[in-house]
Amino acid sequence: MLGFQRLREKMIREQLVARGVDDPAVLAAMNAVPRHLFVDEALQASAYEDHPLPIGFGQTISQPFVVGLMSQLLQAEKGMSVLEIGTGSGYQAAVLAELGLCVYSVERIRELHLRTARLLRNLKYGRVRLRVADGTLGWPEAGPFERIIVTAGGPVVPQPLVDQLADPGMLIIPVGQNKRSQTLTLVYKEDGHVTCEPYLNVSFVDLVGNHGW
Repeated sequence: MLGFQRLREKMIREQLVARGVDDPAVLAAMNAVPRHLFVDEALQASAYEDHPLPIGFGQTISQPFVVGLMSQLLQAEKGMSVLEIGTGSGYQAAVLAELGLCVYSVERIRELHLRTARLLRNLKYGRVRLRVADGTLGWPEAGPFERIIVTAGGPVVPQPLVDQLADPGMLIIPVGQNKRSQTLTLVYKEDGHVTCEPYLNVSFVDLVGNHGW
C-alpha cells in the first residue's frame, strides 16, 4: 500500500499540479481515492500512469489529468448535487464524493454497474447513488442538478441534460461529430440563458443513447 501511496503522490505532483490542476480540494480528493482498486488487478501497477486504462465492455478509466481537470472545472461547492453520466469504473464518482458532493451516477452497461456498485459500497462511498439507464436522458426525478459531468463523448449536448441543469448551473461534456475526437465543452445556464464554451480537445469513449451515438 505504501508503494501505491507514493505513486499517487507522484501522480498528483507530475500529472496534476505541473499541468495546472491545483485546486487543493481536488488534489486532496484524488490523493484520498485508491485509483488502483478501480482497475483489474493485472493493471494496478499502471493505475497512476498518465493514460486511460481498459475496464472491460469497451470502456476505460480516464487518465488522472482528465479526471482532475474536469473535477476542477466543475467549481463545485460541498453539498451540491451533481449528476454524472457514465459511471464506468466509479473512479470519477468517488473523487466527486470525496469533494463532499451528492453524486447521482448513471451507467448504461448493467454488468459494469453491478461491479462498480459493489466496489463503491466496499469503499464506503455511500453518497453515490447509482442507476442503470440511458445516460443521455439523465435522472429527471432527482434533478435539478447544480452540476452535470458527462464522461463520454457524443455528437451533441443532450437536451434532457440541459433541461435538468439547475439555474444557475454548469454542465461539462465532450462534444464532436468525430467519434475519436471531441471538444470538452462547458455549458452554463443562468437566468434562463444557455451558453456553450469550448475548452479543450479530448478523446472519450462513445456516449450511447437516444441523444448520443
